[in-house]
Amino acid sequence: MRTADAAHDFLACRRIAVTGVSRTPGSHGSDVVYERLRDRGYEVFAVNPNAETVMGDPAYPDLRSIPGGVEAVVVATAPRHAGATVAEAVDLGITKIWMHRSVDAGSVDPDAVAYGREHGATVIDGGCPLMFGDVADGTHRVMCRLLTLLGRVPRTV
Repeated sequence: MRTADAAHDFLACRRIAVTGVSRTPGSHGSDVVYERLRDRGYEVFAVNPNAETVMGDPAYPDLRSIPGGVEAVVVATAPRHAGATVAEAVDLGITKIWMHRSVDAGSVDPDAVAYGREHGATVIDGGCPLMFGDVADGTHRVMCRLLTLLGRVPRTV
């Protein structure tokens, strides 16, 4: 599947969890994704086991704790945490998973990607949801093109 198509399907979900949202808002990728999705009308849920609230919203220690569940998850933590998040998502029946990555390794863990895909999930292993669709801005669109050329945004998933 082309990444652009997978991104479209991901962003068609209205209830999205974002892992790694910081207790102290800043420029961390998860914070930017969380805020933009929230501001664009998505029902987003911050996942941070070390916080009760983030940006004035409730935070949840894990995906299982989110009331009513979610349709999709953005993994924006260190790669070493991605495997546990993907396993939990698969266990909960969440089939749309995005591992955030920009110029560095981001949150991508190849073993977690393989596990998710082996269990029927669509795993986008790089880039950022804010590079696609109605949530994208000019800067993210340019970053998408550049990072695709550099191999940081996969062409297919």
